[in-house]
Amino acid sequence: MPKMKTNRSAAKRFKVTGTGKLKRNKAYKRHILTKKSPKDKRNLRHATVTDATNAKVMKKIIPYL
Repeated sequence: MPKMKTNRSAAKRFKVTGTGKLKRNKAYKRHILTKKSPKDKRNLRHATVTDATNAKVMKKIIPYL
């Protein structure tokens, strides 16, 4: 059976934690930042855990992560 191909765009966006969960960065931090409060922008800096419904699909397209 041939090797599975990793989806490269997904591999660059997700990291695996020690417990096997997927870690991702938050969206909405690229532009149109003037209307966002400093608190909102500060909270967008921190990474978060991917939702379980999405993590199942992500682990399929990143088989060797």
